[in-house]
Amino acid sequence: MTVTNVGRFVDWEGCFNARDLGGLGSLPPGVLVRADSLDDLTAKGWTTLAAHGVRTVIDLRNDDERPLDHAPRPAGITTLAIPLDGIEHRDFWDVWWGTPGFATPAYFRPFLDRFPDRVATVARAVADAPPGAVAFHCGLGRDRTGIVALVLLRLAGASAEEIADDHGLSEPRVRARYAAQGSPYDATAIEDYVTGLGTTVHALARDAAHRLDAAAYLRAAGLTGAELGRLRGRLRGR
Repeated sequence: MTVTNVGRFVDWEGCFNARDLGGLGSLPPGVLVRADSLDDLTAKGWTTLAAHGVRTVIDLRNDDERPLDHAPRPAGITTLAIPLDGIEHRDFWDVWWGTPGFATPAYFRPFLDRFPDRVATVARAVADAPPGAVAFHCGLGRDRTGIVALVLLRLAGASAEEIADDHGLSEPRVRARYAAQGSPYDATAIEDYVTGLGTTVHALARDAAHRLDAAAYLRAAGLTGAELGRLRGRLRGR
């Protein structure tokens, strides 16, 4: 983990795991921000978010995961609720929910294979967002957010190693958040799970990225050539 990576975190009061993805691949700063839930942002936090240039927020959580905001969202910021999970598809989730693998990139590739349409919906929203930065988030800013970051960063030319390094930045923040709240967090179960697979979290994230041709994936998922062109332009800061 480099100083540059650490320096990408943004200080939005009420968030604990928000960072600008600029500098990865060809992505400039001020285009995409990945984050944890924005519900706890204070008025100061929202002001800082807006000052960062964010004009579109994409909430990847399910409908029952959205509590009331701690402070009002400023005018001029559009929030799009696009649940990523597809929780109605029990054939997939019965395999993953309740297992430590759900908290690792082990499920990233299976998810991408099972739900290309849902990923494409998010990608299309990024492509068609009005001028300004786009912030996308789930609850912890690690798993669902990590899947979207994987696809967008790969399209922006980020290497598999860069993406794995970025993914690894979330875990210390998630652990610290649980500790601060006095909530149980079974890191040992996650470590035992990936050890049982004969790998590491970093390697799982790297391999998921390495195997992904983002442009081909999104085309197969239904993005038109024009939509893909707009998305590429967005990721170049245009």
